[in-house]
Amino acid sequence: MKLKKWLFLLLTLTLCQFATAQLTGKVVDNEDSYPLEYASVAIYKTLNNKLVVGTVTNKDGIFSISDIKPGNYYLEASFLGYQKNTIKSIVVNKKDEKKDIGIVKLILGSGNQLNEVVVRTEKQTVIHKIDRQVFDTKKYQSTVGGNAVDVVKNLPSVTIDGLGDISVRGSKGFTVLINGKPTQGDASTILAQLPANALESVELITAPSAKYDPEGKGGILNIITKKGAINGTFAQVNVRGGFPSIEDYDAKVAAKRYGIDATVNKRTDNWNFSFGASYQRNDKAGRREGEMFIVNTPENKTTFLPSDGERSFDEVTYNGRFNVDYTPNKSDTYSLGFFAGKRTKERLADIVYYDNHAISPIGGSNRDYTFAYYNHNLRIRKGDFALGSFDYSHKFDDESKISTSILYEYTFLGGPTENDNLGHPDNNIVYQREYNTNDNPLYGTRFNLDYQWKPFSFGTLETGYQYRDLDHTGEFVYERDGVQVPEFSSDVSLKRKIHSGYAQVTGSKSKWNYNAGVRIESMDRVYKEALQSETTENVYKYDFVKLFPSASLQYKINDKTNIKTAYSKRVERTTTFKMNSFAEREHSEVFEQGDNTLSPEFIDLVELGITKKLKGGNSIYATAYFRHVDNVINRVNTLAYEANGAVIDTIINRVYSNVGKSNSIGLEVGAVIKPTNNWTNFIGLNVYNYAIDGVLNFRHRDGIERNYDIDSKSTIYSFNLNSTYNFWENASVQFTFNYLSDRNTAMGEDSRFYSPNLTFRKKFMDDKLTATLQWQNIDMGLFKTNEQRITTSRANQFYTSTNYVYEVDAVSLNLSYTFNAAKNKSKFIDSEFGKREF
Repeated sequence: MKLKKWLFLLLTLTLCQFATAQLTGKVVDNEDSYPLEYASVAIYKTLNNKLVVGTVTNKDGIFSISDIKPGNYYLEASFLGYQKNTIKSIVVNKKDEKKDIGIVKLILGSGNQLNEVVVRTEKQTVIHKIDRQVFDTKKYQSTVGGNAVDVVKNLPSVTIDGLGDISVRGSKGFTVLINGKPTQGDASTILAQLPANALESVELITAPSAKYDPEGKGGILNIITKKGAINGTFAQVNVRGGFPSIEDYDAKVAAKRYGIDATVNKRTDNWNFSFGASYQRNDKAGRREGEMFIVNTPENKTTFLPSDGERSFDEVTYNGRFNVDYTPNKSDTYSLGFFAGKRTKERLADIVYYDNHAISPIGGSNRDYTFAYYNHNLRIRKGDFALGSFDYSHKFDDESKISTSILYEYTFLGGPTENDNLGHPDNNIVYQREYNTNDNPLYGTRFNLDYQWKPFSFGTLETGYQYRDLDHTGEFVYERDGVQVPEFSSDVSLKRKIHSGYAQVTGSKSKWNYNAGVRIESMDRVYKEALQSETTENVYKYDFVKLFPSASLQYKINDKTNIKTAYSKRVERTTTFKMNSFAEREHSEVFEQGDNTLSPEFIDLVELGITKKLKGGNSIYATAYFRHVDNVINRVNTLAYEANGAVIDTIINRVYSNVGKSNSIGLEVGAVIKPTNNWTNFIGLNVYNYAIDGVLNFRHRDGIERNYDIDSKSTIYSFNLNSTYNFWENASVQFTFNYLSDRNTAMGEDSRFYSPNLTFRKKFMDDKLTATLQWQNIDMGLFKTNEQRITTSRANQFYTSTNYVYEVDAVSLNLSYTFNAAKNKSKFIDSEFGKREF
């Protein structure tokens, strides 16, 4: 016991040698006390006016400066467009003193008294921090009236393809945070639920630190909703209407696009109430043009299936959101949130297989038969979400902070698929009717406990614990001609428990900023599945205990140039959908199924970057990166076999499985270019080499396991352009262009995909009413906008090529009216578990 006391005393004395004073405070606007983010704060010695240290304020206007030795100082606070404010006679008496400067107010303007002065400052399009890039969403006018997907697709290294899949640096696996809160939903689905009008900024964190859950191989997108800091009521309504489609693509029902969303925020000294509601109808017309052939070696014949027809989407999303924050004092904050919503997405693929035929022998020219038929394929995907969360945080007098959060979610997923093979041109002839549906209730819980304090002069120590629990079950029923098919009807269950803890140090010294930490995670996963016709249940278990280290380092060469490097280890977990090994009839010619032994992907990421500010508001940055992935999960095609081993010569198996490893090495470049004060351009370019190498092991319905070699390499690039010209103070035009090159997959290639857009914006009624006219997917019959061809093949087995043609030249008008100019502080929670499975 004495030994412990002596050790404690020794540790205390040692730490005291490194202790220094700490100065804190808050910088706000003098008129409305609105916190000024990125305001500069500098400490000078009174004796010789020598600069001691400087920093910038955070999003709440708060600054904290350490490493202050005893002495006399003065403080200068400044912000672009504001008068500098000097706080004199700051006395530090002892080296471990904690001194609160209090509120530092800045006055807008130069200080010279003129008849009338209008000072306007422009927020930077992108702000670079040690671990993230922060993008101002107001710079993307083409997203008004849309959702968060329309915003993030304009960011450098973020792309969206013809199927609506979002990728970060070529990876579809990434995590979405809403106001810093983790979600576990499918990224595209989560972002589609958030109105673009509610977004303030988007943070792209490509190499996250240990305090974040390691989920997502592409990193993290943190969505920050609009918020303010003054008392009063804020209300905003946005109404959107789409003009009739210029081309109907022979769709049976015309596409509809309209929506409305509203936000109301009431704030007092201690309370902040936020209400939100949204209804959106986003249909997308289009066609599918395909060709496929299958080589049936045992029967010495080749079957051809050319096809063409409608492939359109009808999507309806509506939700309600409520949040209340209570701050009884400067130390405690309570937050309670609820969210409920519904989403229905109907994919109609009415395809004519107009020249279905077979040729034998293989390589011959004589047809065995010629046959045409009509396939009606309607997939309805539904998702009902309901969740609630509670958060609490407490800040101690020594500036240390403890916070806790708990979230509970119930999600119901499901929806049927109709697959009818009918005669052509006589659709009254019925060859086969198939119907499969599923009910997927999901229950999820997340608990966090975090603590941060500053026991060392060189940085802040952050520690925490997280528990996550997922319980997802599914009942799949498959019918053919009104009779249940037992070999395709199944029950599945996925249960996953995760315990994790982390510790990391974050700090700055002179021109250096740094953080380093490690997270340890223990995961237990139990997956069960059984055919409904059998009593035997197959159980598949997977667990691990792993370390996930991370580190970031940034060096300030001068006021305009920074260099940084980072490392992060991450994981991409599996979903129930990708593990369900029982086939689902996705199309007339496709069975889709997963792998019940699927392993998570493990990722190592290293990056090195530089940022440079230039004259006139111009800037440029570049980041080189390397990403290695083990247990790569990929969607691949194989031949479909009957139980007796015979090839089904009109059906392909689409399988999700681990196929080996992949490496990506690339360069990301971004630039802000301002030729004139009224013309601003933001350009992002990403070029990388992507290589997949491995073997697919898959057990078919005939019980035989077959191996398929995977070896694919390609250089891929993408670029995004955002060009804005301001005619006068309240009118502008913006052109955006998103381009994604050809790219390799495990067994084929996806073609280039691009989309040009033009937006006109005008404000009225003292800027309370904003009208935005959008022309999206510009084509005019001259280009191949919004088209993507997907090709897969395996020598002497099969070849598939499908061109997806989606609607172009879509015109819509969005009207946004703000009832109160008070800045908005609405913030909402969002789905963590269920949307990932949607």
